[in-house]
Amino acid sequence: MLTFAPIKFDNKTLALYVSLFSTCFPKSTKFTPEYLQWLYCKNPAGLAIGFDAWDGEILAAHYVCVPTFVSINGVKVQALLSLNTATHPLYQGKGLFTKLAEQTYSAGAENNFDCVYGVANANSTPGFIGKLGFQLVDQLDARFGVGHLNIDFEVAKRNTQFERIWSADCLNWRCSNPENTVYQYKHSDFRQFYASSVWKSFPVYAETLNDQAMDLNRSERKKFLPVRLFLGLIPDGASQDMKYLTIPLRLRPSPLNLIFRSLTGNVQKIEKGHASLSFLDFDAY
Repeated sequence: MLTFAPIKFDNKTLALYVSLFSTCFPKSTKFTPEYLQWLYCKNPAGLAIGFDAWDGEILAAHYVCVPTFVSINGVKVQALLSLNTATHPLYQGKGLFTKLAEQTYSAGAENNFDCVYGVANANSTPGFIGKLGFQLVDQLDARFGVGHLNIDFEVAKRNTQFERIWSADCLNWRCSNPENTVYQYKHSDFRQFYASSVWKSFPVYAETLNDQAMDLNRSERKKFLPVRLFLGLIPDGASQDMKYLTIPLRLRPSPLNLIFRSLTGNVQKIEKGHASLSFLDFDAY
């Protein structure tokens, strides 16, 4: 008989999570004990929230969200970022992911989390929408280009209904991903962020408005090719001068979608074209 319990953070259980990920995703190399310690335990916004399904001593399935802060219509709220999910092949087809997700969201609501969001690929998006009541907000933009994104941050601020809020502590934590360091460079008006992407020769790239009060750890400079990958969403009207070429869907590993679900009923829907998102805001790289 299967039992369900909140996730644990001890080394023995983390090792079981690593083993489950290795079984479910044999081509992935990022699910190491160090990575899970960083992601689940060291986030300044709080410990990860999630549930496990157990068959005796056997870990049958695992689902985790991590705490974040987001701005919705200009109001700062606590949110959950939906991330890791895995079901052992012997236990697939039993609806375990849906059960674990609903228990996770109930726990989130009880702990004053306002909403949950995530970035889902083409295969998982229908399950989130059809079984868990998520909204499909928008398909992420994916572009290659050289130079700055030329974001009009004033327009972006006016037209943004949803964006992740970063404190210095949380952003330093994000940049210290043990499996893929994020490098950041400060300019007078904005900051640039780079990390290795699925296309090894081209870094994934993001820009944020420079907050003079934000004290970030210095990054060692790393040489990347000048061609960059932008993966995310820029609010309508804020990137009219963006000189990046859209990557055709057939050339993308998997089109990605921003999904959203309210846990409190305060905000039921995010309008398409009014979300701000970059690779920093989820865990693609």
